[in-house]
Amino acid sequence: MKENCKITINDVARAAGVSKGTVDRVLHDRGEVSAKSREKILRVIEELGYRPNFYASILALRKNYSIACIIPEFNEGEFWELTEKGILQGQDYASRFGITVNAYMYDQYDLDSFQNACAKVLSSGPSGVVIAPMFRNETLKFVKELSDRQIPYVYIDSKLEDDGYLAYYGMPMYQSGYLCADILTDGREVRNVHIIRIERDKRGLSDPTVTRRTGFIDYIAEHYPDCRISNIFLDPKNRDARYEKLDRMFEADPDTEKYIVMCNSRVHFVADYLKDRGIMTCRVVGFDVLERNLSALREGYVQALIAQHSDRQAAAAITAITDLLILHAPPQKKDNYTQMDILNRYNCDYYI
Repeated sequence: MKENCKITINDVARAAGVSKGTVDRVLHDRGEVSAKSREKILRVIEELGYRPNFYASILALRKNYSIACIIPEFNEGEFWELTEKGILQGQDYASRFGITVNAYMYDQYDLDSFQNACAKVLSSGPSGVVIAPMFRNETLKFVKELSDRQIPYVYIDSKLEDDGYLAYYGMPMYQSGYLCADILTDGREVRNVHIIRIERDKRGLSDPTVTRRTGFIDYIAEHYPDCRISNIFLDPKNRDARYEKLDRMFEADPDTEKYIVMCNSRVHFVADYLKDRGIMTCRVVGFDVLERNLSALREGYVQALIAQHSDRQAAAAITAITDLLILHAPPQKKDNYTQMDILNRYNCDYYI
C-alpha cells in the first residue's frame, strides 16, 4: 500500500483473511479468537503499520492507562538527562492513545530515596513501569510486587537476572566490559590496570555496573593473567578528595604509561585530573556521550568512549508497554541489545 494511504481495519481483515469483527475482537481483547488467527492478525497489523484510533475507545471504556518511569535524578549535562529526553519522546507516542507517562526520580546514592520512589509508583497504580535498576535487592523486591500485581515492567540501561520483565533495552553489559578491556589494552604489555569507581550509597548496595566490570575483569584474567587490577573509589561530590586519591594512585604505580578505565559515564573526572596535572601519558577508556566526555576525547585525555543512545532505549521501552496495553502485542524480542559504538577523537563529532 502507498505510504500516505490510511490503513483501515477492513484492510487488516482482508490481508489476514478474517472478518472485521475478528480483527476488532483481537484489538480489544474481547471474545474468543484462535491463537493462529490472533498471531496472523497481529503480524498483519505490524506489516501494514496499522495504528487504530484507540483514544475514543479508551475514553468510552473509561480506561486510564499510565506508565511510570523510575530513573535517577540528574544535573544538566549528566547521563540521565539524555534518558529523560527519550522519556519525552516515548510520551509523545503514548499520548496518542491517551496514555500518560510520569517520571519518578530518586537519588542514586540513597537507598531510602529509591524505596520512596518505588512506593510512590505502586500507590499510583501504573499500567506499566520502565525502570533503570541501581539497587539490586530492592529492585528485585519491587519488580516482584509488580509481577504479583500483573503490571508489566521494562528495564533500561541495565537489567537484573529475574525472568519476569517484559523487555530490556540497553547494552549487553558483560560484553561491553569485555570490549572495553580489549580497547584499553590494545595488545600492549600491560602490568597494571586501574578501575576508577564511584562511591555510591553508604551501605554499598548500589552497583549498577557490576556486570560490565565483571566482563572487563574476565578479559584481563584471560589475556593478562599477571596484570594487577586496582579499584579506586572517587567521591562524585568532592573534587579535592578525588584528586588526593588519584595522586596516591599515580604515586603507587611505577609505570609511566598508566591504564585507566571507568565503567560508567563519569570518565571526565579522570580527564579533569589529568588536564589539571598536565599528564598526557595515560591510556583512558570510558563510556557514554556526555559533552564533558567528548571534550576530553577531543583533547586527548581519553582515548576511546563506548557510546550508546540511551534516549532511544527509553523511548523504545515506553513504546513497548504502549503497544502491549493498546494492541496486546508484546515485543518481538525480550532482550533488545543496542549497539556499542566506539568513538575516538576523529569520529566523535559525527556521532548521531
